[in-house]
Amino acid sequence: MTEFKHMTARVAVWNIAGFLQISDARAANQVEGLAILDAEFVTLVEVKPFSHMQRLIDGLEARGCTYRSAMLQQASDLNIGLLFKDGVDVQNLRFIPGSDLGDPDRRKALVADVRIGRFDFTLIAVHLKSGRGGPEQRIRDEQCKVIGAFITDLRRQSREDILLMGDFNMIPGEDVSNFHHLGGDDLMNFVSSWDLQDRFSHILPAGRANLLDGFAISRTFSTEYIRGSLRLFPMHWTLDMGRERFRESVSDHLPFVASFRIDRSRD
Repeated sequence: MTEFKHMTARVAVWNIAGFLQISDARAANQVEGLAILDAEFVTLVEVKPFSHMQRLIDGLEARGCTYRSAMLQQASDLNIGLLFKDGVDVQNLRFIPGSDLGDPDRRKALVADVRIGRFDFTLIAVHLKSGRGGPEQRIRDEQCKVIGAFITDLRRQSREDILLMGDFNMIPGEDVSNFHHLGGDDLMNFVSSWDLQDRFSHILPAGRANLLDGFAISRTFSTEYIRGSLRLFPMHWTLDMGRERFRESVSDHLPFVASFRIDRSRD
C-alpha cells in the first residue's frame, strides 16, 4: 500500500444526481470535476447504475488520476459509493440494518472502516428521504433514530472517530428534529451547519438554493479535523459554468470538502 508523505488529506462528499440517466456528456463533466477536486477520499451519492462508478474511474484514469472504489448494491439501484486514491484503506463495508425502514425504494446508510495514513475513522454515508413536507420529515425522523442509535452504540464500543456525511435532505434551522435524532446521544458535531451557514449545496430552479447536504464529525476524540477547513467546493466556477448550466449538465448539488491531519492518530 502507498504510504502518504504529507500531513493532511482531503475528504469530500458529493451527490452526483444519478436519479435520472447520466449521459456521456454529464459523466465527462463529473470526471473533470472530480479530477479538479483531487480529494483523497470521496463519498458519492446517487450513483446509478452501479456500473457508473467504473465509468468515473476509467475517465479519471484517462486523465492520469488513479482511484479505486468500494460499494454495496442498494435495493433501489440508487447507490452510495466510495472513491479513493491508492494508499487509502477501506474495509468492512456494511449497511445499517433498518435504516431504510424496510422500504426498498429508500437507501440504507453505508458504513465502512477507513484509514488514510495514520488517520482512521468509521464512515457513515447517508442519503435520507427527500421532501419538505411533514410526512417526509417524519420519515427522516425514523431513519435518523435508527442511524443515531447505531452511532450511540458505536461510541459505547470504542473511541474511533466517526465521520457522517451525505445527502441529509435536511435544512439547518428547519429540520430540527431530524438533526436531533441523527446526532445520537448528542455525539455528533454538525460542522456543515456551523461552518457553512450562509452557503448552499443544493441548486434548485429559478435561482433558489439551500444547504441539504451535510458533514458531521464525532464530538469527542476527533482532533484530526483541521478546524474551519470544511468548504463548499465551487465546482461550477472551476468548470467555468453558471449555476443553472451546472445544474443541468453536471449535478444539482455541489461537493463539500474538508481537510484532516493524517500524520497522527489520537483515538
